[in-house]
Amino acid sequence: MTTPDRDTLIHDWNLPDLRASGAIQFDDETLRDGLQSPSVKDPTLDQKIELVRLMNDLGIQTANVGLPGAGVRAREHILELSRVMQGLKIRPNVACRTVITDIEPVVDMVQKSGVPIEVCAFIGSSPIRQYAEGWNIEQMVQLSRDAVAFATKNDLPVMFVTEDTTRANPEHVRALYTAAIEAGAKRICVCDTCGHATPNGVKRLIAFVAQIVKDLGADVGIDWHGHRDRGLGLVNALAALEAGATRVHATALGIGERAGNVEMDLLLVNLRLLGLIDNDLSKLGRYVELAGRATGVPIHHNYPVFGKDAFETATGVHAAAVIKAFKKGDHWLANRVYSGVPADLVGLEQVIAVGPMSGKSNVTWFLERRGVQPTDERVQKVLDLAKKTPRLLTEDEILAAAKA
Repeated sequence: MTTPDRDTLIHDWNLPDLRASGAIQFDDETLRDGLQSPSVKDPTLDQKIELVRLMNDLGIQTANVGLPGAGVRAREHILELSRVMQGLKIRPNVACRTVITDIEPVVDMVQKSGVPIEVCAFIGSSPIRQYAEGWNIEQMVQLSRDAVAFATKNDLPVMFVTEDTTRANPEHVRALYTAAIEAGAKRICVCDTCGHATPNGVKRLIAFVAQIVKDLGADVGIDWHGHRDRGLGLVNALAALEAGATRVHATALGIGERAGNVEMDLLLVNLRLLGLIDNDLSKLGRYVELAGRATGVPIHHNYPVFGKDAFETATGVHAAAVIKAFKKGDHWLANRVYSGVPADLVGLEQVIAVGPMSGKSNVTWFLERRGVQPTDERVQKVLDLAKKTPRLLTEDEILAAAKA
């Protein structure tokens, strides 16, 4: 059989609407918003340093390394992580309220470390938040202007963040961003703080904010920070990029406040598969594993790409197709014939298991890979055991049945 051109083997309907692949940046929130999850533990400083190094290796441009206002330990970790980043490409930022007393410690840390730290100055923007807090828009605009001006005066790069932007009044959004940009903010961040938005809403909001920037004639980047309370975090991040956002915030495994944030690992995989980034993702599995271990968050078996089940199959028909591809000596084919994500893209591999839905090819492949001759008798003994066992067989069970 003639070997076909690989481009003809998969017809891809997923033509991206995004085009500006070189402009996409990432801000890793694992060590800030990620640690606000009620279920996580705070990693050790050594673990945070290792995570930052892996973020750097994955081509992530910035990482939020904490809240200076959270206390002495937080500030000590921020300072040390900033020093580590001095020798890396990745750069630090921190979250501060739009009050000068929150930003003052950052000025001191920059003087001590000699490393620029971006201030992410945030303030709630929705009517419901204003009502709960007893704020008015005039006070909010003044607070925002004063905080950004203070940071700018002290040579701190500023990203101005409106919390709950996806439920905010358009004219309040315009007033807040205008004040911040005029005071010197170099980036503005649109937030779906409560995971309220749908993809269509994201596109409309980002377009509205982009028009504010255009009307001001400003050279200002637009960030997107989304949550997944409705399960829309990842698709909303893609919609934000499509609409004009240039930097997306996300966390390892999607950890974060309440139901969590956009999953950095899945975001990187999807953008790579869409051909919009060319980041080396071979260490992405290490990043996910370390993040899960350091924060105490288990990786569920069916978690996309990095869960135990992601590249494992015991179903006879599926396994047979993968095995046939392997026997052609074509790992490219084996990694795609029954998988929407190539396992080797992230340093993993396809796994053939044996269970009640398996066929002879599963058992034959399993035994051959372990140096056991797959005679008809051995294969049948393993299949007999598999058909009466309500789960996948372990390696020891398969080998014991084959040798019985």
